Parts: sequence; C-alpha cells; structure tokens
Amino acid sequence: MNERQNEILRMLIGESNHYILVRNITDQVQCSEKTVRNDLKAIQHFLEGISSAELIRKPGLGVCLEVNEEDEKKLFGLLHSTDSTSSDQDDERRVIQIAYHLLMDTTPVTSQDFMSRFYVSKAIIKRDIEKIETWLKRFDIKLGTRQKVGLTLEGTEKNKRSALSRLSEMVNHPALIHDFMKDQFSSTEFKVVNTELKEVQRKYALRFTDESFERIVLHTLLMIKRTKLGQIISISEEERLFLQKKTEYRWAVDFLEKLEPFFSIHFPDKEKAYLTLHFLGGKYRSQKDTLNQSFQDDNPILLKVMSMLVDRVSQSTNIDFTNDRELWEGLNVHLHSTLNRLEHGLPVSNVMLHEIKKMYPYMFDQMMLSLVDINQSLALDIPEEEAAYLTLHFQSSLERIKNQHLTTTKVVLVCHMGIGMSQLLRTKIERKFYSVNVLGSIAKSELQDFLCKQEVDLVISTISLPEINVPHIVVSPLLENSDEERLEQWLKQDKRSLKRSPEESILLKYTNPFLVFLQQEETNKYEVIKKLAASLYSKGYVEKEYIESTMIRERMSATAIGAGIAIPHGHPDLIKQSSIGIATLKEPIEWGVEKVSLVFLLAVKNEEQKEVKQLFSEISSLSEDPKKIQSLIVQQDIMNFLSVFKNE
Repeated sequence: MNERQNEILRMLIGESNHYILVRNITDQVQCSEKTVRNDLKAIQHFLEGISSAELIRKPGLGVCLEVNEEDEKKLFGLLHSTDSTSSDQDDERRVIQIAYHLLMDTTPVTSQDFMSRFYVSKAIIKRDIEKIETWLKRFDIKLGTRQKVGLTLEGTEKNKRSALSRLSEMVNHPALIHDFMKDQFSSTEFKVVNTELKEVQRKYALRFTDESFERIVLHTLLMIKRTKLGQIISISEEERLFLQKKTEYRWAVDFLEKLEPFFSIHFPDKEKAYLTLHFLGGKYRSQKDTLNQSFQDDNPILLKVMSMLVDRVSQSTNIDFTNDRELWEGLNVHLHSTLNRLEHGLPVSNVMLHEIKKMYPYMFDQMMLSLVDINQSLALDIPEEEAAYLTLHFQSSLERIKNQHLTTTKVVLVCHMGIGMSQLLRTKIERKFYSVNVLGSIAKSELQDFLCKQEVDLVISTISLPEINVPHIVVSPLLENSDEERLEQWLKQDKRSLKRSPEESILLKYTNPFLVFLQQEETNKYEVIKKLAASLYSKGYVEKEYIESTMIRERMSATAIGAGIAIPHGHPDLIKQSSIGIATLKEPIEWGVEKVSLVFLLAVKNEEQKEVKQLFSEISSLSEDPKKIQSLIVQQDIMNFLSVFKNE
C-alpha cells in the first residue's frame, strides 16, 4: 500500500469498530472522496491477505474497521515496519534464486539469462540485482559486470559460503529459504547427513540445539556441493594447525569420513578445519558440569566474561543474579559458542532480535550497557544480536528469582523450533503469570522420559502431542492472545497462578509540558534525539555530554521497540535529575527496521531502579495498545496529550 493508504488504515485502527465519515477521512488526507473510495478497496484487498479484519461501509454512517484485538495489534505493527507489508513472495523467491545462482555458479551469468528463466522484464531483474549487490557488501563480496561476459562475484570462498547460509536475511519471509534449500538437495542427501550428524552426537555425547543442528547440516551440504565444483575453502596454515588441535576437529573428521563414500568425494584438510569452526560455534543444550568445565578450560576468557556480565547486570538492576546456578550454566554453554564464533569470524545472527527488544526493553538496555564495558575491557565486539540472546537468559533468571517463594504450577514446554524460540516462549509465559514454574524446554521425543522422572502439572506444546496422562495444551510459539486466554482459563482452577496486575502509571512523574514536542517535522532519527536531549540539557536535567551519549547508544543498537515507538537514552552517569522528553512526528520516520511516530527520550538515574523498571513496563504495555498510540500521535494540544497517560 502507498503512504496515503497507510495513513487511512491508521485512522481506522484508531477508531476501530466505530464508524468514521468518509468526508472526515478526505479532510485528513486531503484528497477527493473518489480517491478515498479507491483507497478503501486497496485496503480491503490488503486486509484479506493477512487478517480476519473487515471494512464495513454504510450510507450515512461512513466506514468501520471490524477487527479483533489480536489482529489490531498485528496490523498496527505492520504499519510501523520498514519491511514492505505487501511484499510478493514470488518476488522474494526470485531474489533468493538469483542470489543463490550468483554465489554458486563458477562461470559468469547474464541478466538476460535471468530474464529468460523467470519471464520478467529487464527493469525487474535490474532491481533484484541492485538489492542483492547491496546485501553482498555485508560479506565483503563485490558484484561486478563485465561487458559481453556477464555478472561476476569477487570475494573469498569463506564469505560466499557465509552468504549462502544467510540468504534468509535478504527477505521478509525466511520460511521460503527452507523450502528453497530442500529443492537444492535430494531427500536422500538430507537424510544421510542428518543420520551421520546424529551419530556424531551419540558417539561424543553431544546435544546440539535444533538451530545449530540444522545450520551444520546446511553448511555440510553446501560444502559438499562447493567441493565438487572445485571451490575449496581458504584457511591459513597457522589457523588449520590450530584447529587440528581442537577436540571438535576429531568430530569433524569422523563425520566427514562417514560421508565420503556416499557422496563419492574426498574432503581436503582445509574443509575439515572449516567444519571444525562450525562445531566450535555450535550451540548446545545444557550439559553436565564436566562439559561446562571443559568449555571454561578451552576458552579462559569465558569465565571472565560471565563474571563481569553477572556482576554488572546485578549492579545496574539492583537484583542479585550471582546465586542462580541455572543462569551460570546457561551463560556458560551459550557464551562458549558465541566467543568461538567471534574469534573465528563467524557471524552472530538472531532472527528474534526485534521481538526481544520489544518484549524486554528494560533488560535489553541493561545488557547493552553492561556489554559496552565488557567489550572495552576485554577487547571484544559482542553485538546487539548477542545482547538479545543474553536478555532472555537474564529475564528467565529474574522470573525464577521472583518465583522462589511462591507455590507454583509445574509446567514443561515442548517446542519444535529450537532453543531461541523455546526460551522466548518460556519468558513470555513467566512474564504473564506469577506462579508458573517452567521446569524445562524439551523436544517432543524427550517428553515421555521427562514425565517419568518429573512431577508435571501441565504440558504446553507448540506441536500436537500423542495421548499422555498429563493435561496439555497446544499454543503458538509466539503465544498469541488467544493462547494466553486458554492458558489463563486452565490456570484459573489453581489459585497459585494469578495473572500479573498492571502497575500504576509513572511516566507523568518524569515529564512536563516544556519537554513535550508535538507534530515535529524532522526526517532523521538523530535530529529528533538531538532536539530532545538538548531540551533536557537546556532545563538543567542532564550534562551537556548526555546529548552525544544518546547518539552513541543509538548507533550501537536502534531503540525502536515496535508499534511506532522508540526509546532513545544516554549514559545514566550524565543525568542530574530524572526526566523524559517526548516527541510525536508528523510523518513516521525510519528507525532501524521500524517506522516511528512516537519518541520517548529516557533520562532516569540508576538509583531509581524501581521507577525505571515500572517505566519500561508501562511503555512496553503502551506498545500493545494501538488505539492509545494513535490517540497520542494525532494530538495537537500538549495538555490533552499528557492527559492520555493518566489512569482511568
């Protein structure tokens, strides 16, 4: 949809399930009724593809958006995403295929070849190539054109394989990659690699996460295909000798030797060393203390990172995390793979980054603050993707600490989507319900054994289960509103499981009319941040250096949390008096991968941790209330704007 249609849909969401006169819409968007009627048709077509929402038009009353709460939140989120909401999956499939062929082909290919293969115009292929060219730069791969020859790639084999394994980052529907990759290899090839990798796990008592297992399978299949094409990985002799001394090298050798007869191939030592990197960077489910100890022995900096992280987060949140053994074990296993990936130049990716930032803005911010110090002290470069994973570990620990003195409902999660998604589901459940004690997140195949050994009150699963003797419900991995309601209904029979009560609003405590700027026309996020920070400085609330510190923090990780909201902030040591600057924007502006219309510049002192947590919680709740956000965005009067925050 175009920008005018987006604006009309925002108006309809703001007055959802109520009629709006068409002339009121025409006044707002400044166009004819005929244009609005055509726009409403386009909006209805858009809605049909993604939700159950419906436009109802009645003469004399106007137009009404009939929508349930869940779809309303979904639509509002889509309107504030920079990703194209009307993205055609056929276009994405074509982009994936073109990128794959450019990376895999050993000879130049022409645009005409792609035009003939996909039956599209030269202009469309040119647009696709430009998108791929921009994306390839992230891997230090240059896309060039040689006249009368075609398109060529310049880059190392290592970078090409990294790009091949991360094609999903180029599209809005990552699931398309799974289907595409399945078509590039036979089912027998997948089966053989899966079987032999499981044998390695059994032989060496390993437990890869589902995510890591699938990644190693994909890297192995790509390695086989590239090796057969004569495209061998390049690793220095020094690095090869270093990797050969690793325990993981033995795993790689055993694994590849089993594959050689089936694929009629011989893997060079450099390929074995390269696969060792992926074993080193793999993530594991929690293991016994002996394996945890070996992780620390293998990477002496690991214990230092863990200790600094736990100490700094404990200090900044005023919560003692030092005695949570489960947190230490989880960090040990997780950071082992992360530090190995960073050391050997392997990417750290996290498809849940923006979801985590939106759900846990307070804990994510504490993580970013702690990592600044750790990165500087230990000469590391732990990125925001990793901060998001660590946020889940500490958020789970926080819920365990809160629940220590409560009688709990014992729950086990069965999640088929890997440790990241299972951890996200776990923290969502523990965040919503006081006394649900999640005993663990397991695979479907592990359920019967788990039930034999543990006393469980309820099984929550993301997939259908066979008949079991314990009550169970099936939910979405993202725990939609309908799932929450069913879970709450089940838990109502147990007084222990009370839903969390919202805390009183605190935002008004830290702002005043002189710190609120409505309908601003800035087009760049840094201009907005600078304006708000300067207003706090001019009123004496912060040091002058605070202005620059907000810019530095924003460059580290975009502070958009979804639903058109951003929460920039600077270093707390530069705050004289806690305060909040607020701005609404006349037109949404790009803020990382989001579009933002409502900005809160947070300057709250570290000593006021209780208020900080409550503030983040309030803003997080606001992000789930599209009507309230829309009413704030359209306000022209500052006092009316502030009155929206008052408790009803």
